[in-house]
Amino acid sequence: MFTVCNIAIATSGPMTSLQQPSTKDDILQFLMKSGQATAQTLAENLSVSPQAIRRHLKDLQAEDLVEHQAMQSGMGRPNYIYQLSSKGRAQFPSQYDQFAVSLLDTMTATVGAEQVGVILREQWQRKAENYCKTLGNGTLPERVQHLVELRQAEGYMAELHSGDDEDTYIITEYNCAISQVAASYPAVCGHELAMFAVALPDCQVERTHWLVRGENLCGYRIQKK
Repeated sequence: MFTVCNIAIATSGPMTSLQQPSTKDDILQFLMKSGQATAQTLAENLSVSPQAIRRHLKDLQAEDLVEHQAMQSGMGRPNYIYQLSSKGRAQFPSQYDQFAVSLLDTMTATVGAEQVGVILREQWQRKAENYCKTLGNGTLPERVQHLVELRQAEGYMAELHSGDDEDTYIITEYNCAISQVAASYPAVCGHELAMFAVALPDCQVERTHWLVRGENLCGYRIQKK
């Protein structure tokens, strides 16, 4: 288990048709983090009446941003569980698009998959070294906070949490800014894990959750050696 650190970190949210922060945005944010929720759960967590939540959910379903499934419990009416649709997930920041995948496909056809793998490793190594240089020699709390801010600037919905002890932190990322690249070239996920380890050389970095594995987030446990 981990708890949210008392650190102010801004996150980037989705844009709905209103183009302004709204309850609909809050619903999308909550579903992005939790995976799925009932209208009652959303109402309790967002401090909005269940009736208003259901109206917003109806609108979001009409926009194909949210989908639901019925969950029968007992003899009464079924309870509806809501989650983001693929279009809903696409509302969250993404720095890379299909062009990157197309470029990698072209490179693979031109120079071969092995050479593209070498290029990707080199790219992530350079990025890791840049992270390490940018983070500097501050305290571990300062460096992991700065790392989260760097990830947010790149389009990740990243958060920092405290771990089991004062020398352990959890970074969670509820979206993947390179999801299209990762889907076609899954090796990049391994490069990202190695990148964090290079950026924090005095720490042990482990993956705790993985979007590619069907989980709702990517999680990294960072512990000082």
